[in-house]
Amino acid sequence: MRRRSVALLVAAGVGMAGVAAVPAEAHDSKRVVGYYTNWSGYDRNFLVSDLVKNGSAARLTQINYAFGFVDAAGNCLSSDAWADYQRPFSAEQSVDGKADEPEQVLNGNLNQFKKLKKKYPKLRISISLGGWTGSKYFSDAALTPASRAAHVKSCVDMWLKGNLPGLPAGAAKGVFDGIDLDWEWPGSEGNPGNVIRPEDKQNFTALVHEYRTQLDRLSWPFKGRYNLTAFLPANPTMIDNGFEVRKLFKDLTFGTTQGYDYHGPWEQLTNQQSAIDGPKGDPTTPEFSSQVTIDSYLARGAPRSQLVMGVPFYSHGWTGVTDANHGLFQPSTGAAPGTFEPGTDDYRYLKAQLSNYTVYRDNKAGFAWIFDGTTFWTWDDPVEMKRKAQYISKRDLGGAMIWSLDGDTGNGELISTLHRNLH
Repeated sequence: MRRRSVALLVAAGVGMAGVAAVPAEAHDSKRVVGYYTNWSGYDRNFLVSDLVKNGSAARLTQINYAFGFVDAAGNCLSSDAWADYQRPFSAEQSVDGKADEPEQVLNGNLNQFKKLKKKYPKLRISISLGGWTGSKYFSDAALTPASRAAHVKSCVDMWLKGNLPGLPAGAAKGVFDGIDLDWEWPGSEGNPGNVIRPEDKQNFTALVHEYRTQLDRLSWPFKGRYNLTAFLPANPTMIDNGFEVRKLFKDLTFGTTQGYDYHGPWEQLTNQQSAIDGPKGDPTTPEFSSQVTIDSYLARGAPRSQLVMGVPFYSHGWTGVTDANHGLFQPSTGAAPGTFEPGTDDYRYLKAQLSNYTVYRDNKAGFAWIFDGTTFWTWDDPVEMKRKAQYISKRDLGGAMIWSLDGDTGNGELISTLHRNLH
């Protein structure tokens, strides 16, 4: 299960009375934001503790935990209660090396996050709401002032006040420092069956403002204590259909832009999925690239310092590819077999097979791929992570966002390269 945005192309200190205030953000010159999914601990066996073991936690400024869902009534709910707060962890699996005890109230990833924050006190963690399969009812939740207020209250109560179903009140309080909105997409088709309205664009602005209002009220007198972020599409048409960019960024702490899925195996032709610029010879139109996306947001009023550019720790692949042009822009017979799903695989798994492939790079457009004469995979390795970090730094953007942290190697070679080259 991945965030699949196929529709992209198919359509600090001490406060008053000595009370410690949680800072709105804790970062150096650039943010490093990573998505950790609640399914990472299943087949992938990538636990929260692995963020410590591979060095990711020490390099991240924020984790977005994916995903919380929104139900038909507009209320927040867990998409996987077992993974989120019920699963017990052994000492070997745990962040602090201590096993969960039978009588403890909070288990699961949320308890591991609490331990992670003790180890890395500057790290911020947000609950990410929606995603590709969890955005169906966002339009209903955002429809009216009353529905927006009720929706936000539900999410604040559950995730920030920590009132989880079946547990004592406040059992998960203090786990999350903010909310990340991942509505895919306002005013545009996402996952089939999603509710879509023409007024989604204005309603999303109003929803974000309602979140900002309630978050500031919750953190009073420490205005800005809680982060409020949003995941934003790469497609300029989708931007215009659903996002009042200048208004949104007045309430957002920052926004993360989609820096991947520009092309994929839902198309017959092989192509790049995360190029910095449009490659020469690309037979498809319009152009999709990180430069197109970033320029689109800047032109619509997004501040550079609040734009965080997405980068992938996974690849898209095709098989049955014509052996010409090193496999690039060639017809295929379909999606390449992947470890967990056809057409997609994590960097760490593909790296283990790299001896079977030849690496090719387009240094001008800024992307790479691997090809064995039949099977083609997009390829974001340390060389490309360095290139992306340098682009982010050169354009003075707010940082990098990773989808997703479970794709990296056991020694964190992707995030270490990304972090080292952000200035």
